[in-house]
Amino acid sequence: MLKIHQIFILKFLLLFATSLLISSIISYIALKDIIIEHNKNHLKHAIEFMEMDLKSADDLENFASEINKRTSLRVTIVAADGVVLAESDADKKEMDNHASRFEIMQSNSQDYGDITRYSDTVKTDFLYIAKRVVYKNEHIYLRLSMSLEQIMYDFYSLWTKLFFVFMGILILATFISKTMSQKVVYDIEQITNYLDEVSNKNYKAIIKTKYFYEFLQISLLLKNLVKKLSKNERKKSKHMAKLRLMNKQRNDILSALSHEFKNPVAAIIGYAETIEEDNNMPQSIREKFLGKISSNAQKISKMLDRLALSVKLENGDLVLNKSEFDISQLCSEVALNLKSKYRDRDIRVDVGELGVISDKTMLELVLDNLVDNALKYSNGDVFITLRENKISIQDSGVGIKEEHLQKITNKFYRVDKNSWDNSMGLGLAMVTYVLKLLGSSLEISSEFGKGSTFSFSIESMIKS
Repeated sequence: MLKIHQIFILKFLLLFATSLLISSIISYIALKDIIIEHNKNHLKHAIEFMEMDLKSADDLENFASEINKRTSLRVTIVAADGVVLAESDADKKEMDNHASRFEIMQSNSQDYGDITRYSDTVKTDFLYIAKRVVYKNEHIYLRLSMSLEQIMYDFYSLWTKLFFVFMGILILATFISKTMSQKVVYDIEQITNYLDEVSNKNYKAIIKTKYFYEFLQISLLLKNLVKKLSKNERKKSKHMAKLRLMNKQRNDILSALSHEFKNPVAAIIGYAETIEEDNNMPQSIREKFLGKISSNAQKISKMLDRLALSVKLENGDLVLNKSEFDISQLCSEVALNLKSKYRDRDIRVDVGELGVISDKTMLELVLDNLVDNALKYSNGDVFITLRENKISIQDSGVGIKEEHLQKITNKFYRVDKNSWDNSMGLGLAMVTYVLKLLGSSLEISSEFGKGSTFSFSIESMIKS
């Protein structure tokens, strides 16, 4: 996230650059039109003088050359049928018929014809002005043209100089805005540091803003608020201590029930709704779904038998009920049960058949918690894999910040303090305790914004 002075500078630069670009484009178009219009008038006046001198001219070729020498303008004299009679800058024999040229045709209906066009003969952009005149009792066309190359070069040179002036102004404005924003940052840091101290129950912290009156007003209001909080805190501390003691046991039980019963209940509801909505369901599938309902109901029964699981785990009173089963089948069952809860998500299982000896219910509880967490905190696919006797649950979700990695397995620790979802409050603590009893441990690797991987080894559980 950008800091305030960075946002201020970036937006200022964007606004300034946009304004400069728009004004440059408008100025470029306007100035170019003004320059071209000015030169059109210049060429028209030159043609009027040529028309007066033309009456005494005997050789049109020499006449064109003389005009070119005196004015540095390109002179073309065209016959009524479009044949070039004289040309100052090129060989007239190599030139095409000009009867279809726009400026020639336009001069037939107007006093002057004009156009800006690329000249194939001279290989540059030209401004052309043509006029129909009478020479020796015949109609001919006088056409003057001038290269726009030097005009545009001077124009671009001017804008280059203006650009450097604008850049100097931009650098100065950037420096000033950065200085101002740093002062804003200083006052904000004073307020945030004060709030941090207050959040840590340090009600005697000092706040001292320096530059802006508005921040001073905020600091005074905060001081008054903190005084009231300090008084209320002392009154509530004794009362809250009693409440916490009374509610701890009840919250433990409610948290465990709320978290652990979600998945099997969701599976039962999902299968039941499917059976209820599809009257034409084949009997084999109906029996399969009923079996799933029965299976999840039995799971709930087992959970009820272990209602005090977290307490027993902490006290070391839990007795494991080990049995032999296929780890691949267990992973598939967990994925299928959770699929009924997250119907629009994919859980990809890449676990080969492998016999293990362990407490199936406890291991299922571990997998169920880890996969459910992965589904909750990501939007993409969740992968369950078995590599080198290690099961991994991988997601591409929000990830976990480094400062939370060492704490998320603590009982009732939540990454989001405003969330009352127990998945990160109790689930991972129970997973850690269970894996310890099963002779394994939870490994967590995560990159914030990219996803997380929760792994545990089953090497000690593999059937020998």
